[in-house]
Amino acid sequence: MNRTKSWIPSRSALVGLAFFVGTVGLGVAHEKMSVHNPPASLKLADANEGPSRNSYAPVLKSVLPAVVNISSSKVVRAPSESPEGMMPFFRQFFGGEDGDGSSVLPQPRDHREKSLGSGVVVSPEGYILTNNHVVDGATDVRVTLSDKREFQGRVVGTDPKTDIAVLQVAASNLSPITIGDSSKAEVGDTVLAIGDPFGVGETVTKGIVSATGRGNLGIEDYEDFIQTDAPINPGNSGGALINDRGELVGINTAILTHGSGGNQGIGFAVPSNLARTVLEEILKSGKVTRGYLGIYPQDVTPAIAKAFGEKDPGGVLVGDVSPNSPAEAAGLRRGDIILEVNGKPMTGSNQLRMTISMMQPGSAAKLKVVHDGSQRELTIKLHELPTEQAEMNNETGDQPQASAGIEVANLTPEIAQHLHLAPTTTGVVVKHVDPSSPLAESGLREGDVIQEVNHQPVKNVSDFHNAMHKDATNPLLLVNRGGRTLFVTA
Repeated sequence: MNRTKSWIPSRSALVGLAFFVGTVGLGVAHEKMSVHNPPASLKLADANEGPSRNSYAPVLKSVLPAVVNISSSKVVRAPSESPEGMMPFFRQFFGGEDGDGSSVLPQPRDHREKSLGSGVVVSPEGYILTNNHVVDGATDVRVTLSDKREFQGRVVGTDPKTDIAVLQVAASNLSPITIGDSSKAEVGDTVLAIGDPFGVGETVTKGIVSATGRGNLGIEDYEDFIQTDAPINPGNSGGALINDRGELVGINTAILTHGSGGNQGIGFAVPSNLARTVLEEILKSGKVTRGYLGIYPQDVTPAIAKAFGEKDPGGVLVGDVSPNSPAEAAGLRRGDIILEVNGKPMTGSNQLRMTISMMQPGSAAKLKVVHDGSQRELTIKLHELPTEQAEMNNETGDQPQASAGIEVANLTPEIAQHLHLAPTTTGVVVKHVDPSSPLAESGLREGDVIQEVNHQPVKNVSDFHNAMHKDATNPLLLVNRGGRTLFVTA
């Protein structure tokens, strides 16, 4: 009988077999890997070929050394805290009083706050233009040049109203930038933004001029921004905005972020002409002095133009005239429309404010004005802009009467005092404004005091309703808001 033997390999035999198979596999793999690939036929550029024909490199070579990094720091004082008002339940956890009655609460400490920005060297004497917010309140300012030299920066002067500051460094062999004429910048011009965003190092971005003369944004007191889509990010503040010739046309100042904190393609730069004026004023007198006319200007909307019988919504409406001001002395009146200043057409209130502010106190402003439907010319000697102007709050009071979507009440001496108005002020108080009414869309607010309707004085609710009854469709209202008058129309 034949018997079949079963063979069970030992552990050492299995290991040997696995090693043999693995070695053979590696050999096959190695043999496959050793196959030679044909060489790649690369198309290379001519080594003798010059740089790109469509490049800003030649322009930037002379400009980049003029843009610097600014590092500033200031001490932020911590408010002292007291256990007064703290509930006893929490004192056992956060401290209270020791045996002698003194506070044992941990007191917050002062801390040093640092910020980064950019600047532009504008003269061989070491003067640098930057933003005021880059160095505001700083106790230490460090300026790093493009060649890595570092200097202590001296704040020569600042102008918070335009967000411009002037620094100086004791440095030699500087490469100041060429300052261009920003008034020649046009929408569509190519511009380059240079700065040190996020502290990563000198960076250049490209865009176009999106708009000029941007104002009423609430960023600064005096705004005449160049808007650009050249990417501007935190750290670019104070850097250069240049044209395609390498000339400085603006100082990068702000961006719209909508909460993202980064560039959204809407950046703003202070025009070089304005920055240069601030520089010259600071170097001359240590501060910026501005002309003062003494009016409250308003844009002439199509509705206001119609209410005043004007065909075109041009010029600037005088909403109010300040007492004892140059405007009052020269005969400028509420309701006048300013068409020109020194032969330059005025198209908006922001333009008028900028034009007057750029003029020196004592200089003469020649105005072409529409008064009661006819044109006349006035020459007004400007004063210096007051350093402080009072602002007052508005509130309401009394029995309401509704008309044209608004409710009004008689203005009593008590209400006038509560609204911080002169006792002689007459009119009716706006109690409520229907949000869907045309007057609400035109800016009428609760607490406003209506003094005229269609140029007719209003002394009480009855006068108001009678005047509104004559023309409630497009009424022109003279409104006193916190002691200052302005016109509102539907």
